[in-house]
Amino acid sequence: MQSALHGMIEKAHRYAQEPDRLRFESLTTRVRGDNSEHTVRLAQGRLSCDCNHWVHEGLCAHVLTVERVFRQHLPAHAVPYPGAEPVS
Repeated sequence: MQSALHGMIEKAHRYAQEPDRLRFESLTTRVRGDNSEHTVRLAQGRLSCDCNHWVHEGLCAHVLTVERVFRQHLPAHAVPYPGAEPVS
């Protein structure tokens, strides 16, 4: 039992050293902004936010923050280009 656990731990360390092994398919996180907290979600390969700026512009600082922190684990094109139609 203990040798199997050691093997799993060693494998986990090796996997953690290769972040390209991980790819988020869904994610919900809270971003604490200057005025309030907002929920950023990853669904269907795209990030979205519940803030007013996202609703009106399709892009916001909260989404850009999540993209910056988790970039290597997100699908390509998770953040839309400015002016794109927001995804609900």
